[in-house]
Amino acid sequence: MLSQWKDDQMTLEEIHRFKNGFRQQDGHDRWQIDYLIQEILLGLQKAKHAGITSCFVGIDTWAVDYCLVDQTGHRLGDPIAYRDERTNGAIAAFGQRYSLQKLYEKTGIQLQPFNTIFQLANEDPQLLQQADKLLLIPDYLGYVFTGKMVTEKTNASTMQLLNVTTQTWDAELLNEIGVTEALFPPLVDAGTTLGTLNHEQFPSYDLPQATFVTVASHDTASAIIGTPAEGSDWGYISSGTWSLLGVETKVPNVSMTAFNENYTNEWGAHHTIRFLKNIMGMWLIQEVARQQDYRYSYAELASLAENTPAFQQFVDVNDPRFLNPKNMITELQAYCRETQQKVPQTAGELARCVYDNLALCYASELQQLAQLTEDGKKIQKLHIVGGGSNNCFLNQLTANIAQITIEAGPSEATAIGNVLMQMINAGVFASLSEARQAVKRSFPCVVHKPQSHESNIVTEYQEFLKGVG
Repeated sequence: MLSQWKDDQMTLEEIHRFKNGFRQQDGHDRWQIDYLIQEILLGLQKAKHAGITSCFVGIDTWAVDYCLVDQTGHRLGDPIAYRDERTNGAIAAFGQRYSLQKLYEKTGIQLQPFNTIFQLANEDPQLLQQADKLLLIPDYLGYVFTGKMVTEKTNASTMQLLNVTTQTWDAELLNEIGVTEALFPPLVDAGTTLGTLNHEQFPSYDLPQATFVTVASHDTASAIIGTPAEGSDWGYISSGTWSLLGVETKVPNVSMTAFNENYTNEWGAHHTIRFLKNIMGMWLIQEVARQQDYRYSYAELASLAENTPAFQQFVDVNDPRFLNPKNMITELQAYCRETQQKVPQTAGELARCVYDNLALCYASELQQLAQLTEDGKKIQKLHIVGGGSNNCFLNQLTANIAQITIEAGPSEATAIGNVLMQMINAGVFASLSEARQAVKRSFPCVVHKPQSHESNIVTEYQEFLKGVG
């Protein structure tokens, strides 16, 4: 994505888009990291051919996954994807020897089986012995292009290895999984200059002069930076493969209630905290579409859902069975069958099932979030950013059920937040607040106000979840 600041407006233009996914290799689901490197280089080359001779570059990716490199700097295999089965049962196993509540109180990070701490607890001991450094995915990519190794803090916080009080590695937790602080490159803040592109490493590409900046390299951290919010009474959903629902705060909440509700305190840029809940998100509809060989576009699935009767079944969208099933459609159908509900069959019924229950989950969690905030105040406005902001049907359904005004957009909030950190680094903006005002001017949002009163259905949904829990 190419962004420029001119005439008091921020522009965004797609230069190069490519798919990303994992595949089975050596018995694990692994990311194809060399393919990603090649595609980034092709994107930079396209920028050069479009007349961009000099630029800043920031890389953000998903969280928790990592590359191990040896003392010579060579990667020890392709990184294992967080949806891989190797961490099945990891939380329970870890909890047998270490208090899970204490783990939460130390780190503020919600318990997810794929958190880096659990991945490392299940890592091949021989591979760990060979490793000199561990680099999270965006930090590894930055290293490939500049030769500089760092650990960017917003992404590092998701590992569940940083102490939320001391703001550094927790020695007790490192010892628990058999690694030392020496495994990790130095921690740096989002917005730190990393280095310049090492052209000699890529002689076959025609590349621009590029200065790499360690942006808020966790994609959710970038998305929240790119959220055009004002004041303090707003919440957000970063809606993509995952839906991250939360608020921005300065103080972590590691209370017993937050622990029981599985809320997380991920670090953001400029010393903020993203207090949020991970919700399974658009992954559900993405897999439904894939299992139908993409016979229907996402817009068509939303239209089919809109013309299908509502609330025919309740589904716990965060049930671990939906994390990486062999077939999402049969998994959803099995869930409904097991809970003695109507089994969705048609494309419209399946899409309606997904969207109804995502909206119900969002509304339910907004109620929970209000109780967990410091003063218990109700969130007055919900910003939905990311790809899901384009789904007008789901956004209006959420507004109706949650009885809240929604501002949807920008859809490319992650790329925008990435660029904003580069611009702050370059002195274009003096603060995060100023940068967000620029986003509001540059990228109009779609407003969804409640059009009907469907909030009572949330109570039925919550009672159902208690019953199946």
